[in-house]
Amino acid sequence: MRVLVTGGAGFIGSHVVDTLLRQSDTEVVVVDNLSHGQRRFVNPAARFIQGDVLDWGVWVDEVGPVDAVIHLAAQISVPESEAHPENDVRQNVLGTVAMLQAAKRLKAREFRFASSAAVYGDDPHLPLAEERAGQTLSYYGLDKWIGETYIAYEALHSSLIGTVLRLANVYGPRQRTQGEGGVVAVFAEALAQGAKPQIFGDGEQTRDFIAVQDVARAFCHRLGDPASGGVRNIATGEAVSINEVWLRLASIAGLDDRDIAHGPERPGDIRHSLLDTARARAWGFQAHVDLNVGLAMTYQYFREDAGVL
Repeated sequence: MRVLVTGGAGFIGSHVVDTLLRQSDTEVVVVDNLSHGQRRFVNPAARFIQGDVLDWGVWVDEVGPVDAVIHLAAQISVPESEAHPENDVRQNVLGTVAMLQAAKRLKAREFRFASSAAVYGDDPHLPLAEERAGQTLSYYGLDKWIGETYIAYEALHSSLIGTVLRLANVYGPRQRTQGEGGVVAVFAEALAQGAKPQIFGDGEQTRDFIAVQDVARAFCHRLGDPASGGVRNIATGEAVSINEVWLRLASIAGLDDRDIAHGPERPGDIRHSLLDTARARAWGFQAHVDLNVGLAMTYQYFREDAGVL
């Protein structure tokens, strides 16, 4: 199988590439503009092309035919989407439309897309099943929802298998802490550097935290299977508060003083998020990485990255 991964130098994308390459007879091409991704994250066994998804005509012939496109290149910051909605549309809507056109040129049979729990907004009917999407609180969630709609349209009007994975809060090694860094990464990096971060709001917000290794498995699960088309939540089905994540990481780091400062809530943030995993389980996918194990791996990564070990 031959697979194109956009955003393959990024946090999730680089793990997806690693997982693909562990499978036999799989060739991977990575396209990334390195605006946020890092070249060092790209597995040396993958072919790397530096390029932008919006300029797909420049590099598409260099890629050549593929069996599947896994589209992970995106603008991922909720606050950034609120401050600059036109840029979010450009990257998350127009970028997705562009890659659907590129997929046609590449003769891809399947198009996999990273969507987000943000498409559900702050819906109180937890856990959230896939059909409850659409009540978004941010431009980011709205634009992911629109991207999903374009994929559904293409799948309806062609032979393309459109597979949308709505990701819960992903964490793990290689996650960015700059800009919209995931809370686990922000906490782990601060602890590795002997500092303390702050929590936005009271910290009682809850999230469904899923390890990036599990997410990478989901993107590779039954790749190319016509029955894989459709929308699925990729999550653990367990809600954990931000305060609890801090306490667990502080314990892993051996921190005695676990008090932490709290700042104002961020606009567009959801109060509680928990996803229904029944559809994913029926597909044969289930998260395996225990939260404490995943937090420990993430903390270890940031210690090594900071030169502590």
